[in-house]
Amino acid sequence: MSSPSKTLTRREFLSDSSQVVAGVIAGSALLSAAPVIGANIIRANDRINLAVIGIRSRGMGLIDGFARIENVRIKTLVDIDENLFAERVATIEKNHGYRPGTAFDMRRVFDDKEIDAVIIATPNHWHALATIWACQAGKHIYVEKPCSHNIWEGRQMVAAARKYNCLVQVGFQNRSRKNSMAAMQFLRDGKLGKIYMARGLCYKPRNDIGLYPDGPLAEGEKFSMTVGSNYFEPAYTIAYLKNVHYDMWLGPAPSRPFNRNRFHYNWHWHWDYGNGDTGNQGPHQFDLARWGLSKEEYPVKVKSFGGNFIFNSSQETPNTQTSIFEYADGTIFEFATRGLMTNAEGELTRAEMMLAAGGKWKISRSGALTIGNLFFGGEGWMQIDSEGNWQTFFGRNNEPGPSSAGSVQDRYDPMNLSGSGEIDHCRNFITALRSGKRDDLNCDIEVGHLSSALPHLANISFRLGRELRLESGREKFVDDGEANRLLAREYRKPYIVPENV
Repeated sequence: MSSPSKTLTRREFLSDSSQVVAGVIAGSALLSAAPVIGANIIRANDRINLAVIGIRSRGMGLIDGFARIENVRIKTLVDIDENLFAERVATIEKNHGYRPGTAFDMRRVFDDKEIDAVIIATPNHWHALATIWACQAGKHIYVEKPCSHNIWEGRQMVAAARKYNCLVQVGFQNRSRKNSMAAMQFLRDGKLGKIYMARGLCYKPRNDIGLYPDGPLAEGEKFSMTVGSNYFEPAYTIAYLKNVHYDMWLGPAPSRPFNRNRFHYNWHWHWDYGNGDTGNQGPHQFDLARWGLSKEEYPVKVKSFGGNFIFNSSQETPNTQTSIFEYADGTIFEFATRGLMTNAEGELTRAEMMLAAGGKWKISRSGALTIGNLFFGGEGWMQIDSEGNWQTFFGRNNEPGPSSAGSVQDRYDPMNLSGSGEIDHCRNFITALRSGKRDDLNCDIEVGHLSSALPHLANISFRLGRELRLESGREKFVDDGEANRLLAREYRKPYIVPENV
């Protein structure tokens, strides 16, 4: 695949992009989702070569999903933690019969003309710059949710995708999940009446991350990441900072001493790199809510509140947070997250957590929804869990109505990261690469940006401790310079998201 004309090299990009972004960013009108014109199209019988950037939990799930697709090959694994390479390469060789190459610097794969597309599963603070660099190199992109670390850089990602005619898919797997699509169609067909409210839930067990001093671990000291912090993550022990390119991991974020609590996975709970659970699990619920409410615009008001309870740790983002959005027509969306695990519950393995939940992913033993969405209409309401399984209820007695029971969708295996929906979303991306048509993407960057922006808005309100109002049709708050400054961030040279992509 040839690169588009006038594409900057990463070296040119780094030397030219010296201005630090800060201040108020005026929003722009949403761009149309017209088919890509002049994009690099891959012929039907061509093998598609992928590079995966970020190869821990989400990265390995995506590797497994993409590697199962016919005529798709994982050519290169990229991670700043070289300790991961041997095991990851061996796993791919065992499961798929070949050994991919490795690199710790993502710019090496952007310069590789054999790479057709890149899969970005880095921490959130790297999503935008990695996507823009890939677009400038003429690569297509699959980027994990949330697509950005803040609202302004999400808009820059849209601009780069359009300028360089690249296809960019965002990892909102519900967009390709058959059950979720059927549920959304049920709502759009008006079978619950007019939908006036949606509610998203994320009650996810999280352990206390504790307090640790800055600085590398002592010689021979190791740190075990417990499964309780994230039960998608296998439990293992890793020696830090040997063979770890920490400055590159920091990338656009401020320079700070290494701390094990701000690194692997626990970066989610620090504002420099992550967006808390509102911006971690939450984006899936935000996307479903926006889809079900048929909202292609921003809300006019947002209020978010909460805090850190029970634990004494270095976590900056709240472990309990409620966010409320109001749209111009009065429609309401509410999202609530709780991430506590009491000491009495102890530390469970992922399998034990599944058994404790009665074998139902994100459904409590009592049958109550713990992660998912509720939609309320004039005729009834719907419950949809994080697998896309849904049930409707009608009347004063909540009589069960139509549901996803008996659907053709394969059941999701919670012990397998590449369950139904995941693989379908990967396949959808590959299908779009072969057609070269943006309209074939189930979650184009414009869609992903708007859904990712909602948790960012909530976190700005939370951090400022007040309700905020947005200008109609713009990515800007009304007469609030303090809030507008949080639409963007300052970037550390040379890892700067450019104003002119």
